[in-house]
Amino acid sequence: MKNQAGWKRMMFKGQKVWLHVDDDQRPVVRHNKVLIKYQLDQDYEYWVHEGAVEPIDPARLKKKGLRKKPDHDSSLAREPEHDSFPAKTIVAYTDGASSGNPGPAGIGIVLRFGSHEKEISKHIGIATNNIAELTAIKTALKAIRPTQIPVRLYTDSQYCYGLLSLGWKPKRNEQLVAAIKKLTGRFRDLKILKVEGHAGIELNERADRLARDAITGRVGSKGQSA
Repeated sequence: MKNQAGWKRMMFKGQKVWLHVDDDQRPVVRHNKVLIKYQLDQDYEYWVHEGAVEPIDPARLKKKGLRKKPDHDSSLAREPEHDSFPAKTIVAYTDGASSGNPGPAGIGIVLRFGSHEKEISKHIGIATNNIAELTAIKTALKAIRPTQIPVRLYTDSQYCYGLLSLGWKPKRNEQLVAAIKKLTGRFRDLKILKVEGHAGIELNERADRLARDAITGRVGSKGQSA
């Protein structure tokens, strides 16, 4: 695949990203950091340590179970099968983002119940990405008022999924994790599920955009309560 002008396909933490390069295809470096973004059409960009960005290794992608997909065709992304849920299920997608780790952070949430939707986009101050991801889940659970209705909550954070669904023991953020677990006990039928991030899944992409927009203060909460 040809490189786009100004951007080069690379790998960061096991995921494909776009690296900002100069006319000679060399990384643009500032204070030992380089600029990346996950999709060319997204507004938000990240400065990360230069050594953390590396050439794409197909063997490593395969080992991590990451599927190779066309960069601009999201039609191949696997959408969760919402039709298999119990009748009258509340579906929630949550995401958190930080500019730096820690840095200015935001959360994004999309709640859907039948034909009703609610979006939440909120700046949460200075936080790590993991805290932002957890805070998004906590905020979504607090926003869901009916607790007798089935709820399916999606996160693309393996960290959050492991802590909340796989029984991982938190080494930090213990109070936040405990608060979320206390909230989960209010619900009669709640499942926290893992979804692949940056895979073109509509509601997850919307939650991602809301989280990033929250950092710059461009979007507020809207929609009807779920």
